[in-house]
Amino acid sequence: MSQLRVEKVQELMKQEISQIILRELKDPRIGFVTVTSVECTGDLREAKIYVSLMGSEQQVKDCWTGLTNSLGFIRREIGKRIRLRFTPELSFELDKSLDYSAHIQELLLKIKAEEEANGKHSDEEQ
Repeated sequence: MSQLRVEKVQELMKQEISQIILRELKDPRIGFVTVTSVECTGDLREAKIYVSLMGSEQQVKDCWTGLTNSLGFIRREIGKRIRLRFTPELSFELDKSLDYSAHIQELLLKIKAEEEANGKHSDEEQ
């Protein structure tokens, strides 16, 4: 299957799944969820949905449980909205890239603060 078609389907699925989670899931456990990307196999039979979850550790656990319980509903809705021969088998993956980038940003700010503090001390000595 054409790689371009797979990429288009992935982007469409990302948009539709985001809308489903935002507007149609009524589970109170599901809080702040961001669909970061969707990866489909070449034959469009399976799709991994990468999500980023925000909140405390308990909120993230509850949200994850709510999302995994709603996989059947999301798959059915995707089947209705995207006309494919086969509706892909869906699975969620936790996307840690946002947490990682926040950690890197924190480290960079810490280094900058230390350099400024060291620079002030060396200026005072002269």
